[in-house]
Amino acid sequence: MAPDLIKVEIIERQTVKPSSPTPHPLKTIQLSVFDQMIPCHVYPPTLLFYAANNNVNGSGDMAAMRMKKRDYCQHLMQSLAKTLTHFYPLAGRWSKGHDMIQCTDDGAEFVTARVKCSLSQIFEHPDPEMLTGLVPAIGQPDGDGDGVSTRLPLLAVQANLFDCGGIAIGLKMSHRIVDGTTASTFISCWAKTALDGGDSHQVPFMVPKFDAASYFPPLDFLNSSQPSPSPPEMVDIKYITKRFVFDAPKIATLQSNLASALAPHAPTRVLVLSALIWKCAMEALSKSSNIPLGSRPSSFKLAMDLRRRFEPPMSQTLGGNAVANIFVIATPSLLKGQEESDDGTIDLKDLVVKLRKGLEQQNATYPTKLPFDSNEAWKRDQEYEKLRGNVDMYHLCSGSWCRFSFYEADFGWGKPTWVSIPSTGIKDLVIFIDKRDGKGIEALVSVSEEIMEHLESNPELLKYASVNPRVM
Repeated sequence: MAPDLIKVEIIERQTVKPSSPTPHPLKTIQLSVFDQMIPCHVYPPTLLFYAANNNVNGSGDMAAMRMKKRDYCQHLMQSLAKTLTHFYPLAGRWSKGHDMIQCTDDGAEFVTARVKCSLSQIFEHPDPEMLTGLVPAIGQPDGDGDGVSTRLPLLAVQANLFDCGGIAIGLKMSHRIVDGTTASTFISCWAKTALDGGDSHQVPFMVPKFDAASYFPPLDFLNSSQPSPSPPEMVDIKYITKRFVFDAPKIATLQSNLASALAPHAPTRVLVLSALIWKCAMEALSKSSNIPLGSRPSSFKLAMDLRRRFEPPMSQTLGGNAVANIFVIATPSLLKGQEESDDGTIDLKDLVVKLRKGLEQQNATYPTKLPFDSNEAWKRDQEYEKLRGNVDMYHLCSGSWCRFSFYEADFGWGKPTWVSIPSTGIKDLVIFIDKRDGKGIEALVSVSEEIMEHLESNPELLKYASVNPRVM
């Protein structure tokens, strides 16, 4: 379905405030050093689609579902209000300077929208670019401070009501206070609250603690030798996002093919797909720019959740960002290979070994004990930012939303038919997210149009992936 065929009509914009006021001792949230690393304008989008085959009572009464769409929105808003009492920073606003969150209970934005098509039309050709209209338009730079107004909500929700009776819940949360783990916890808690009517005894294990700053102390840039964070430079290049779907059997085959290179460790799904996409992206760059393969180094960035890696492990309900960015560099000597091959390809086994070793080395040296060295963490982050400034190197970033419980989010009308991520507009980015079966993976890849032209036709990539297939 072409992007211009989706007609989204905004019906109403409302503000949802916490059902109970935030206690005075919790009125101010200090950012952690990892929060400080995230630009304020970054609001990752998420979409959860629910087919019209179950209503709130689970009876499958299609007519009732169509008649009570507004009731479903009320159901979502009421449960959201209760959930925000636990996720109170999401109902707050930035302080001047964006260095703290004032938990003022100003509320989250809730948008009700009507979509003039059916879910089946979306599922037939689910283009990530097309889906951007189904998430709230929030998080765009406006010239205030580092580009984001202190009045901007930190959470926005859009309830999309389809002609067929289906619903899609689109969310955007400020990445500066929410990482993937916290986002997943929020959605799980909200769904549980909606399903159980907000019984506080049902969700205590999901309630987060927004005290990451006590573990990962923030830096005082006014009185520090460390350079303060600056907004990322905007690049005037057209980037496009496409969806590559890897079914479980194909991933298993790829893992098996690479197992000997990684023995005795079993290669993970995300590791082998990261290596494959990185390899194919570098080859596509070489073809699109007429630069010989192997003459240009490349970096690959991954996110490492520190909660489980800390000694002792931290709770998964620790709110905020507890993710370290680590990166691996592929040098020209590696890319050319031992045989100095001129066939225009990179040895995948060599690359996956490089990726694994690089991760292991950084995992072993990254601070994972208290007291945490925030200066060291910031130094490493700035090393990568400096590296990204090297225009003679190709950079690809990745993020994994695999193993999160998005497909368990039942708000009262069944579990999602499909969970996806619309185009983010961020260049050279790969986001991995589970398929509904929990075994396959969808990869949302954003690169320049020139690179995408060669990437989506790469025979090795297409051996394992389908480009934007219909949602089953």
